[in-house]
Amino acid sequence: MRLGVYVYALATVAAGIFDWVWGDFDASHQPIQAFGDHIPGRELFAYITGVWMIAGGAAILWRRTAKAGAAALAVIYFIFAVFWLPRFYTAPHFLGFRIPVYIGVLGGLGTQLIVVAAGALIYASLARNDSSWPRTILIVRWAFGFCSIGFGLVHLTGVKDNAVYVPKWMPLGGEFWTIVTGICFVAAGFAILSGILDVLAARLLALMLLAFSVLTLVPRIFAFPHAHDVWGGNAYNLAAVGAAWILAESLASRDAELRHDAAARLAHV
Repeated sequence: MRLGVYVYALATVAAGIFDWVWGDFDASHQPIQAFGDHIPGRELFAYITGVWMIAGGAAILWRRTAKAGAAALAVIYFIFAVFWLPRFYTAPHFLGFRIPVYIGVLGGLGTQLIVVAAGALIYASLARNDSSWPRTILIVRWAFGFCSIGFGLVHLTGVKDNAVYVPKWMPLGGEFWTIVTGICFVAAGFAILSGILDVLAARLLALMLLAFSVLTLVPRIFAFPHAHDVWGGNAYNLAAVGAAWILAESLASRDAELRHDAAARLAHV
């Protein structure tokens, strides 16, 4: 799990630094503006959030502080998930009462829930003798599975809107790759939910998210170097890469434990 933890931690630290640099929340992944455009103390809250994310991300890199850091990150990412909730009311009023609008908001909520789940997995992995570990794995499996399916539906119901993010130089056109990645998200979600090739699906999900950073998000930094949401979007996406890798290694570890237990029982028969 260490590689995923390092990516998740460092990406979170980066997101916290960006909140400090801009003195504001990342509008794309920390949408506090959903509660209003003029929130008293917004800048102060952004600085507090930045410190929280930097401290939490750094804390999970050391075993003595890892549990506290994991809990802190699960909490702050959950708060970001709450920021999406008002959009279930406001988005349809601005964009129309259409199914793709609701799916889009669900997708935004899901982007936060998978990084919440990663924090919960790290926390539970440090207390494996506790009965919460199997239960946490089950909850995280369902969270990742449904969120991945949600991401796929966002792509498939908003092909034209998402196609603009595909680099122009890629063959077959943006709409083709939007549909392909949407299908891949849905397939990964069902694999994770069903337990069929779930470890492979989680690893491929991490690889696809990493490809998004390399092909789409990093070039946007050069195009829009002064945009907070561009830098924050890269940081968030890398945190999601780490989260998917953490899930993959947790599932692989659980499978290894089950095989070991089965072998031990057979040895005593």
